[in-house]
Amino acid sequence: MSHIPYSDLFRVFGRIGLLSFGGPAAQISLMHKELVEERPWLTEAQFLRALSFCMLLPGPEAMQLATYSGWRLRGITGGLLAGLLFVVPGALVILALGLAYAIWGQMPLMQAMFTGIQAAVIIIVLQALMKVSKKALKTPSDRAIAAGSFIALFAFDAPFPMVIIWAAAIGSIVTPQVQPTETPAEAGRGNYTLTVVFIGLSLWLAPLLAAYVYDASFLTQIFVFFSKLAVVTFGGAYSVLTYMTQEVVGTYQWITTEQMIDALGLAETTPGPLILVTEFVALLAGYAQGGIPQAILAASMCLWVTFVPCFIWIFAGAPYIEKLGNAPRFAKALHAITAAVVGVILNLSIWFALHVFFAETSILTWGPMTLTIPQFQTLAIESVGFSLVAAIVLLWRKWDIARTIVFMAVLGATLTGLT
Repeated sequence: MSHIPYSDLFRVFGRIGLLSFGGPAAQISLMHKELVEERPWLTEAQFLRALSFCMLLPGPEAMQLATYSGWRLRGITGGLLAGLLFVVPGALVILALGLAYAIWGQMPLMQAMFTGIQAAVIIIVLQALMKVSKKALKTPSDRAIAAGSFIALFAFDAPFPMVIIWAAAIGSIVTPQVQPTETPAEAGRGNYTLTVVFIGLSLWLAPLLAAYVYDASFLTQIFVFFSKLAVVTFGGAYSVLTYMTQEVVGTYQWITTEQMIDALGLAETTPGPLILVTEFVALLAGYAQGGIPQAILAASMCLWVTFVPCFIWIFAGAPYIEKLGNAPRFAKALHAITAAVVGVILNLSIWFALHVFFAETSILTWGPMTLTIPQFQTLAIESVGFSLVAAIVLLWRKWDIARTIVFMAVLGATLTGLT
């Protein structure tokens, strides 16, 4: 472990947490810039290896990557600091906006700001894609794996875990030999791992026991439902959005379809992992059950059961990442997963762009293929224009992400608000 001051960790990861707009692609790019490019806290190999490991885990990979980075720098305390700073700013924003939404309904000014931010996010993700692909795609097999992953996700709607497993299996055979890397100072130990798992699970289950004791049946439902999502959310929030919508709208009838769409839009345009959409859903469900107090309790319960497992996965598995990286076949599999990540990011980028630039899309099915086709008559000209402006200031003028986000929010509020 290094001896970077906690004040520096707080400053850097606090900045990452406040600027983590745009979903996992943009968030990973921001962390790469802060931790690899601007300061030598992690090497390129360490960053990509950790990213590949996090892609294998359930839960938000960007948040887990931040937690691992903090652990790599200052142990469990550093991991807790980094992970919390990544989640808490966005969670507080979602809490405030969610309560305002529940009490007063939609806010035109906020929606106008989101119009500008969403357009900027497309360019942020494009920039992330270019950077990650340049680092990850070094051989023909890397490019083939990335292309295959994209096609499987975009054209055949393949399950994300299957794509990662396929990439790892193919990569372990065809990827050229990966050079061994250094073993971290704190290698994996059985007692350490068992202790982490025991303490983590105990903390995770504590709110369920409290809800049961106080006969809070609604909060027990919140715990059980969002716990299930937490342990099956491979590939980030997009992979469970359909299932979550069916359950919270149809089975539990906690919210409406329109509210679910608003929840996704809000989560996509606020800092923090996209899985914070679950906090908004829980908050609205709680508000319908018992007003503001129940809304805050439901949102808090949802956050706890969603993110505590992320810390367990990382703290239990992080000591083994680079140790396993020295095993040739495993190292080749991780390298292939890193290449597949490029295809994953490209798929998410196109999905996001389609929903920002077009008000309506349709599904075209042709044999085993399933394609999302935009309705061109619903093209949002203002969003295209905002994205061009964002491209100019971010890619040409080289503005940083914070300045770009603020500028595009003000521009969206000003121009959209005038129309």
